Amino acid sequence: MSEEEAKTDEQIGLHNLKPTPGSRHARKRVGRGHGSGHGKTSGRGHKGFNSRSGGGVRPGYEGGQMPLYMRVGKLRGPNKKMSMPMGPFRTVNTAVNVSRLASFAAGAEVTPESLVEAGIIKNLKHPVKILGNGELGVALTVRAHKFSKAAVEKIEAAGGKAEVL
Repeated sequence: MSEEEAKTDEQIGLHNLKPTPGSRHARKRVGRGHGSGHGKTSGRGHKGFNSRSGGGVRPGYEGGQMPLYMRVGKLRGPNKKMSMPMGPFRTVNTAVNVSRLASFAAGAEVTPESLVEAGIIKNLKHPVKILGNGELGVALTVRAHKFSKAAVEKIEAAGGKAEVL
């Protein structure tokens, strides 16, 4: 048995673990004398803002030019029509009122695809939410992503079913 095979036969344990050669680097020790290569000015050069303690340009600083975050217009508040949604993963629903579903024939199955075909919504980019505004006199099976309580009550009162996709 060769030496390499003997090494692979050894059990791996805490006593013989070590990092891969070259994967770990020693910390740069600055200000420790001429011979270290990082003495005197500690690698910061001579004078200037970056050589001082607390020096260095803050994020977003553009050298005195009006920064981007100040040049761009802002829309504040979560509930203005054009303001940004609160939180990065907020979804926007396409709202459809119950009164718009009255154009479907009795017993029909209403899906987001059939709403696009009927011209009630433009596309399927956003989830569809059925809202309870208006009256419904036709029994329909409505399949959508979300429903308001009032919408479910009106659909079931008309003899239909509300199914969440």
